[in-house]
Amino acid sequence: MGFKCGIVGLPNVGKSTLFNALVAQAAAEAANYPFCTIEPNIGRVGVPDDRLDVAAKIAGSAQIIPTQIEFVDIAGLVRGASKGEGLGNQFLAHIREVDAICMVLRCFEDGDITHVEGRIDPLADAEIIETELVLADLESVEKRLPNLQKKAKGGDKEAKIQAALCEKLAALLNDGKPARELKVTDAEEDKQFKMLQLLTAKPMMVVCNVEEASAASGNALSAKVQAALKVPCVVVSAKIESEVAVLEPEEKQAFLADLGLKETGLSRVIHTGYSLLGLITFLTIGPKEARAWTVHKGATAPEAAGVIHTDFQKGFIRAETIAYADYVKHQGEQGAKEAGRMRLEGKEYLVQDGDVLLKFTGPQLRHVAELLMRVVRAVCCVEI
Repeated sequence: MGFKCGIVGLPNVGKSTLFNALVAQAAAEAANYPFCTIEPNIGRVGVPDDRLDVAAKIAGSAQIIPTQIEFVDIAGLVRGASKGEGLGNQFLAHIREVDAICMVLRCFEDGDITHVEGRIDPLADAEIIETELVLADLESVEKRLPNLQKKAKGGDKEAKIQAALCEKLAALLNDGKPARELKVTDAEEDKQFKMLQLLTAKPMMVVCNVEEASAASGNALSAKVQAALKVPCVVVSAKIESEVAVLEPEEKQAFLADLGLKETGLSRVIHTGYSLLGLITFLTIGPKEARAWTVHKGATAPEAAGVIHTDFQKGFIRAETIAYADYVKHQGEQGAKEAGRMRLEGKEYLVQDGDVLLKFTGPQLRHVAELLMRVVRAVCCVEI
């Protein structure tokens, strides 16, 4: 799994249209009135990665399995949602467990599509959304605080840390500032801070939804957003993404090229998300499957092994590793090995983006293999 991304925005900004395009389905109703998306829509998409396709072709892999991103689309927010306006903030609970938040802003004029505020001003929209997220977090913190303070007085160490955090956060949020601006001082405090799952503590990116003609270079409204907001911004045309979603792979590139685009909006959103969260991809390649996996930048080889299976991390000793460029240059595992480009990396090795990790070795892994063989034997002995 790559990461989970929550999509937020005001009604009629193209949020659900973008979601539909990103997951290439029509599960979310993109109607021209507020609150049309009542239940959260959840969709998973494969992360586009040309390296996986190239490596799979070299190895003759029977199956290609990309790493995935999960998008969560909730009902459009309106001014006063935290106090029950519109559908209220009940849907914000659905994105408390995501890794990042994607704020969709309307950066196009269209008289046929109404705006809930009666004007087109993406910066004002961003302020409304941020305010509602801050107020939702403030409500959450204030609800927790009395119980935490009570436990802290009783000697609960974790409650004492969380209570102190919530007191600082309440003051910060009351000033209209997001929780991400709080300075966390140590590892234990950071752990407790993350457990609060505050919306404004999450990394945020902005998607500027523009008209088709501005998809390649943006427009005056998207430029205004990019200049004013201190978060990564991606310019996307949800309408174009909807059209791209139904095209065959060979048609997509020609269509995008005609528009002056090198890649889809989905790819740009994903790349921005990976950068925002400090994520990288490593590959496992073989005749049965070629697969991409996601880890944080700076992850060690045992941590990468653990993404595949927790037992791989417990018993890790070393991993056979080939840099992606070497894998391609020498046409696969055998060629890289003969050229002396296959390395045995130990527990301290930091996985690099695109690394091809072939085999993990360790006593625990032999135990797993033996266990699997017992299961196979047991299944084979069952009478049908």
